[in-house]
Amino acid sequence: MLIRHDCRHFLGDRPCLPHKREGVHCANCPHYETVGPRILIIKLDALGDVLRSTCILGPLHKAHPGARLEWLTNENALPFFEGNPLVRQVHAFPGVAWIDLLAQRYDLVINLDNAPLSSKLATLAQGVRKVGFGYDATGHIHPFNEEAREWYHMGLFDDIKRVNRKTYQQIALEICGLPTEDRPLHLYLRDDERAWAAGHARTLGLRSDRPVIGFNTGASDRWEHKKWTEEGFIGLVREMQAASAEGAAPQILLLGGPREAERNARIAAISPGAVFLGGSDNSLRQFFALVDLCDLVVTGDTLALHVAAALGKKIVALFGPTSEAEIDLYGRGIKLASDAPCVGGYRTRCDVLPTCMERIGVGQVHDAIRQLLTGAIPAVA
Repeated sequence: MLIRHDCRHFLGDRPCLPHKREGVHCANCPHYETVGPRILIIKLDALGDVLRSTCILGPLHKAHPGARLEWLTNENALPFFEGNPLVRQVHAFPGVAWIDLLAQRYDLVINLDNAPLSSKLATLAQGVRKVGFGYDATGHIHPFNEEAREWYHMGLFDDIKRVNRKTYQQIALEICGLPTEDRPLHLYLRDDERAWAAGHARTLGLRSDRPVIGFNTGASDRWEHKKWTEEGFIGLVREMQAASAEGAAPQILLLGGPREAERNARIAAISPGAVFLGGSDNSLRQFFALVDLCDLVVTGDTLALHVAAALGKKIVALFGPTSEAEIDLYGRGIKLASDAPCVGGYRTRCDVLPTCMERIGVGQVHDAIRQLLTGAIPAVA
């Protein structure tokens, strides 16, 4: 009996969809379609980095028509791939993903993260060709290909990273040997998720005839100064209201998770009816849908920034300890970087006062919001 293992519909352990639907066998199946190169992408974390790494998906499919793309990531990043037509299979780590790495053979293995765990997994994976980063026998990370060496050096030396002017997306595509012009992020919302967000907006009292400005007030615990100050957000609320005609101030939707619940409650108390709490116990997919309600998002260099970029939102991005150059706003935003001497130095803790984020003024942020709302988006952002 003819079994076509190279067909993209072949499952191996159960009937394929054409057989279940039409009863056809491999020998006479009109749906036979060969699988192109098998490509494994390894990107475990952080969540925002997983999302912005999706910029390689479109160019990979163009460079390898018919390719079967698989992605290995941490379990908490699985929601990013729901409904994504460009990724055939997502492997969750931890779990049995290492069995897949050892049992299957890939034409190409891509590891964009110069971190020990992902580099070890890339070394374990069976691949005809590997790009990015692996782990050698002496216990050190090393670049698989010359194109990855630049990012490798940035991870080792602060001074090299601080002078970099390439975006992460450009660097990732160069590591893969792909064109850098076509680099959209891929995040897909379902109709029911958009309907949930619309219903939530109605419950909150958000009006459809006025812009919605999302304030993402938090950041991960690792980077203390990625998030703007609570006083800054409160001052921004007051300045936006003072500058607007009565009843015409933009609506503010506060975004965040459990860590931001108390902070957001204090900010919302400044102006009930104009500042709305998006909620702090939403799922990751619900958070995506809430960001999609916004016309513009004010945020530090954190997950919400990349979600907003993926969903085509206008963005005012605030930078302190991390590199503004590495962030791609896709021509829809304004970057405001602190003038602190250590800005972009990737310090997880810092005793410089005032802090980098305290140096970003309310007026600067308000001016950027007004500029974007009037359509005056910078040519390069």
